[in-house]
Amino acid sequence: MASDIQTNLAGAEAPYSEQPLGDVILKTEGLTKYYGGVHALVDCNFEIRKGEHVAIMGDNGAGKSTFVRQITAVEQRTAGKVWFDGQYVEFDGPLAAREAGIETVFQTLALADHLDVPDNLFLGREKTFWNWLGPFRALDYKGMREATRQGLEKTGVKIPNLSNTIQNMSGGQRQCVAIARTATFHSKLTIMDEPTAALGVQETAQVENIIRTLKEQGEPLILISHNMRQVMDLCDRIVVWRRGRVVANLRKKETDGQDVVAYITGAKTQPEYADAA
Repeated sequence: MASDIQTNLAGAEAPYSEQPLGDVILKTEGLTKYYGGVHALVDCNFEIRKGEHVAIMGDNGAGKSTFVRQITAVEQRTAGKVWFDGQYVEFDGPLAAREAGIETVFQTLALADHLDVPDNLFLGREKTFWNWLGPFRALDYKGMREATRQGLEKTGVKIPNLSNTIQNMSGGQRQCVAIARTATFHSKLTIMDEPTAALGVQETAQVENIIRTLKEQGEPLILISHNMRQVMDLCDRIVVWRRGRVVANLRKKETDGQDVVAYITGAKTQPEYADAA
């Protein structure tokens, strides 16, 4: 469970924004992760607001996925502070982060190949009957199937046969099931780590339509992607990582692809991040 330590975000320093911090859904200060002598993440400050879609970009090994693993408690951070939905949090594991409202689509998808769509969506949080029988309960398959149908409709995902197992689906369908899992439950923040990296053109378009649907519904999203066209089409802001540090925070309307690449390669650094270059 999330830590019960709370803080008033309105009084905290806001290095990225001129607006009040009341609508910040996630904020990190000095987030750091060491693997022995390897500094994978160093002093990272980040924030995302409700309804905002933010892209995280950088070369391989820049610290993007490491950052996600820290805020979702897949790993425990070495140092730094994290606030989520107005509370200072120290999640003890990914389940606590998920229960707090952070839904993540990892590159590995984390799907059970031998299970069907409803079983995958409700894996670890199954609906049950007869809770008054103590530890003995019956699964509510009908309820899970209906909730799955609603989740798929919410994201526009089309899976003809919900009873089909994951191992019999295409890569695009698998990715869409993983994304639909985040929409089936009430999430306050969705994180997608390279959701279209291994997909074809049509499957990529389907995933991007899902992201647009989440935007229309006012749901905040962090998108990790190497696809510049995708980032410029789908996101409001771009945060660039380099060698484990944040080196730029860019509004999409005030930048372009060449500018972003310059920050990724180290040719440019924003003055406020000069020490991180």
